[in-house]
Amino acid sequence: MRISDRYIGRQVLFGTLFAVVVLSLALVLGNLFKQIRPLLVDKHAPLWLVLRFVLNVLPFSLMFTIPWGFLSAVLLVFGRLSSDQELTSFRVAGVSLARLVVPVFVIAALLSAACLWLNVNVVPQAKASLTELLYEQAKRDPRSLLSPGMVHAGLKDVKFYVEDQQGDSLIGLHLYRTPSASAAAAPVEAYLHARRFTFVVDDAKKELRLKLYDASFETHKPDGSVDMFSAAEAEPYLIPFGVARQEKSKASAMTNQEIVAYLARHPELTAERRVKYQAEITQRYSFSLACLAFAFVGVPLGMQARRRDSSGGLLLSLLLGTGYFLFTILANESKTAAAANFVLWVPNVICVGVGLFLFRRAQFK
Repeated sequence: MRISDRYIGRQVLFGTLFAVVVLSLALVLGNLFKQIRPLLVDKHAPLWLVLRFVLNVLPFSLMFTIPWGFLSAVLLVFGRLSSDQELTSFRVAGVSLARLVVPVFVIAALLSAACLWLNVNVVPQAKASLTELLYEQAKRDPRSLLSPGMVHAGLKDVKFYVEDQQGDSLIGLHLYRTPSASAAAAPVEAYLHARRFTFVVDDAKKELRLKLYDASFETHKPDGSVDMFSAAEAEPYLIPFGVARQEKSKASAMTNQEIVAYLARHPELTAERRVKYQAEITQRYSFSLACLAFAFVGVPLGMQARRRDSSGGLLLSLLLGTGYFLFTILANESKTAAAANFVLWVPNVICVGVGLFLFRRAQFK
């Protein structure tokens, strides 16, 4: 191994590690603590549950911060090498540009392999475990489902919102029941509103028993019609919290094999929903190659820097990373699987194409 390989590889590797830590702190922790607060404060969750929550959120953040951190490191390292004329010194010594960037692409390949493992195996399991943690908290303390001022979605297909609490009574219950993921129905299957209610917990039957006052009910049928009725008092209104969990229906919480099996079990899924499941598989592979794509475009862009100021490299990495991951939003709007796959692979192709063009120009300078 040449001295240049160790010199450049060490700077890119340590720069990537530092950038990943910084980006994780900047992009993840704020949202992380926002989600932990309801578990730790409002729901009085035990510390072990909160720690498991943190561990399950981190893999999801790494699928974004590893490519982004690598891009930032490459831009900063090669910007500094260019501004200090070190690249010129290497080339005068007979080291070609293609040979000089070999350690960058080796690191990119290793990081892409790590991202592939994270995206295909770790992240889906972490997301599924994250949903299960909220369900475990609901079973551990079902009263936490009805904490005022918060939207609760700890139970399958049911969301709650309670406006306020006065003594033993809770004011303003809003309950939404959404259809299962395989159903092509209205966004809300049923809606319940009660001006005031009280409740007791039946631990034996694993049920919340609600007594409702001034309640109104809406049921949305598949044909678009709505049934409505109201009652001055309604007792009991039962909400089970200990039933067995239904099968996973969110694509992001399923492995590739689980997505394929789920689609085979549910032929009734709409074409639009099937596209979203298939696009999830493609997204995992395309995102995994982001580090390699960023290596192609990052090196020549970094070499164009002629000053020591690092803010330009950081800003460029921010713009490139944001533009790259915005293609995910466009893919979610696609109507066909072919269109979704095309949109998801476009940023990689653009980065490689632009990078090769800039490399060719740099070799003749």
